[in-house]
Amino acid sequence: MRTLGRTCWASGLLAIGYLLGTSQTLSLQSLLAQAEATGPSAETSDKVKAARDAADSAMLALQQEKFYVPAIVGLNSFAATSGGIDAIADLQSGRGVDPETFAGLYAGLAVDQIAPDISKDDKGRLTYKDKVIRMYPVSRIKQLFQSRVAKTADGQPAGIKPADIKPAEKSKKAAGT
Repeated sequence: MRTLGRTCWASGLLAIGYLLGTSQTLSLQSLLAQAEATGPSAETSDKVKAARDAADSAMLALQQEKFYVPAIVGLNSFAATSGGIDAIADLQSGRGVDPETFAGLYAGLAVDQIAPDISKDDKGRLTYKDKVIRMYPVSRIKQLFQSRVAKTADGQPAGIKPADIKPAEKSKKAAGT
């Protein structure tokens, strides 16, 4: 008799849980509101558009002044904010290219001037005239980052606080490396 009572009690609890779950009586409305979000706010979207327009304008000015020679179609914000890059000369010399040009070449965005000379080797690496395309050395990338960011009073790039630097990076900076 006790077994029958326990079984009825467990079945009753299960049925109540099922009914509450399917009716969503106890669901949180905030979770439903979060699911409706589809992207950044209109204000943030406007800021992104303004930043893209400014970078595009800078890139065009750099091209006109012969400080930027693109190897990819479209905006290269890294080159625009670094003050210009001759990506074609860098590619032809085999010294490597900036990160955005590197990604653009892999995405198939090579300009018509170099597109016929872009292919892949037997390991799937992108090549230009049978030389593997590489990114700039780390020292060159660091140099470009230093030229593209405004420095704050404490010598850190804008937007980075000393608390954001990991302990290993702090000790390297203290050592002067």
